[in-house]
Amino acid sequence: MQDPITFYTEQKAKFEAALKIQKRKLNQSSILRLLVFLSIAFAIYLLFGQWHYIVLAAVVGMAIFLFLVFRHSDLVYQSNKLKALIQYNQLEIDVINGDLSKLPTGEEFLDAAHEFSYDIDLFGNASFFQYLNRATTREGKNELAQLLASNDISDITARQEAIQELAEKADWRQHFSAIALLIKVETTSKSITKWLHEYKAFVPKAIRFLPMVFSILSAIIITLSFLEIIPFLYLLMWIGLGLLITAKFLKSINQLSINANKSKDTFQQYGHLLQRIEETTFATKLLQEKQQNIHSDVQKASTLVREFSKRIDALDNRNNMLVAIFLNGLLLWDISKSYHIETWIETHKGKVAQWFEVVTFFDSYNSLGNFAFNHPKFNYPTVEKNASQVINATQLGHPLLRTKNRIDNDFNIGNSEFYIVTGANMAGKSTFLRTVSLSIVMSNVGLPICANNATYSPIKLITSMRTTDSLAEGASYFFSELQRLKMIVDKIEEDTYFIILDEILKGTNSHDKAMGSKKIVQKLASQNAAGIIATHDLSLCELEKEVDQVKNYFFDAEIINDELFFGYLLKKGICSNMNASFLLKKMEIVE
Repeated sequence: MQDPITFYTEQKAKFEAALKIQKRKLNQSSILRLLVFLSIAFAIYLLFGQWHYIVLAAVVGMAIFLFLVFRHSDLVYQSNKLKALIQYNQLEIDVINGDLSKLPTGEEFLDAAHEFSYDIDLFGNASFFQYLNRATTREGKNELAQLLASNDISDITARQEAIQELAEKADWRQHFSAIALLIKVETTSKSITKWLHEYKAFVPKAIRFLPMVFSILSAIIITLSFLEIIPFLYLLMWIGLGLLITAKFLKSINQLSINANKSKDTFQQYGHLLQRIEETTFATKLLQEKQQNIHSDVQKASTLVREFSKRIDALDNRNNMLVAIFLNGLLLWDISKSYHIETWIETHKGKVAQWFEVVTFFDSYNSLGNFAFNHPKFNYPTVEKNASQVINATQLGHPLLRTKNRIDNDFNIGNSEFYIVTGANMAGKSTFLRTVSLSIVMSNVGLPICANNATYSPIKLITSMRTTDSLAEGASYFFSELQRLKMIVDKIEEDTYFIILDEILKGTNSHDKAMGSKKIVQKLASQNAAGIIATHDLSLCELEKEVDQVKNYFFDAEIINDELFFGYLLKKGICSNMNASFLLKKMEIVE
């Protein structure tokens, strides 16, 4: 079992050493390019007046120079990739040490009406999503958020196997993320897919060979003009004719160029990521199925995507006015390259969404594999469908708490049991509720949970822990809470849920609250629902004698030598020590 901190530290040192070598290569490449350029200039100076030799020297010299330019671009790319890998490993070291400041919070996914995400700090600052997420594409980030919030209890074992395999491919995951970080994408894959499906071709198939014929005729006219067989004016008139033909399609070409350029960066990024997926061997069923979605074509998806990027680049040559005049005047360049782009769209547009979906899947699952790798002491729960117990875990803890600050509890609950948990203020009730809730969410996703071992019968989660009022909608706190409880009652009539409630009916008087809370617990228990309710109302504990499914548990607090101590251990029974009066006196709020 490899220690994550040691791994990331070693990886960072390895990439830093490689970056130093790469920087030396870049410096050498820059000097070599300068020397070649000066050599070309010097050769032209020495051979001045001998134009045949000047042309030869210029052609050979520029060929060498262009080769060095492309080589230098590749060196720059490798250098930037090493920087991204160093950044990635430093980030993981920071996160393990408790610094989440460089990670997005996912606050855009906050939804107070969701079945559980708002209550258990799934999204937002210092949330589980912020701790978990390493997605490098916008779509991957959205996919990860949807997976966490989905309440999907199907195929958990398949997801566990996929996550476990990705956890073991730490080096592959790092390179995948680094590649994605090198290209900044502004246009979403969804908008690109929509554009491709709605695209209407404008180049008539009847003239698809016209650019080729026109180019051959241009070569003949240039040769005749150079040999002075025909006047130079004829060449200029021919160029004018080419520009007139191009102008007929200019509006459509301009629109195609704009849309294609918006998608170019996305295609470049996804092309690199597709290649990374294609070149890897996966052993688990889910990963193999996803990989197969980009292996079904005669050509690899990454090759086709890169081909599309090159076609867009070719059309981009029109952006240089002087070049565009000669290319269109002599080769009908814009029409030719537009037709090439259109044929690619027509042939492959039906597959693009599938290719993008595969990249999105791996980008989101990389976060899950990364989490599993970072927590080698966490364990995957054994999934037992329709078991008598929902959860049976030893030493269950909250995954975001540092080990030295965390108190773990053994916890098991039957599939029709309802626990009433009492305890003093700050004794650990709310943390425990979120621990159980998050463990269910993580188990459903396929992640290892913070427990020594666990068995789990898949179940959906629904909670009511953090109800808020809404001034905008004119809803009071109490009415909002009633709406939440109504949603829970309706949901459990449709499907099986694990229910977690924290101090319900807080917006009414004590007697009314006690009566209402009892009826709610009786209602839930009568439908054989499993769940937990945390409360300060000890009268609720009387239900254990009346309803077989109800069990009492508590978190204790002790006052020793005028100091308050919390054990944070879940115990069977009813809490006997409350601490509000003690704290009021201790903090000198009352006498």
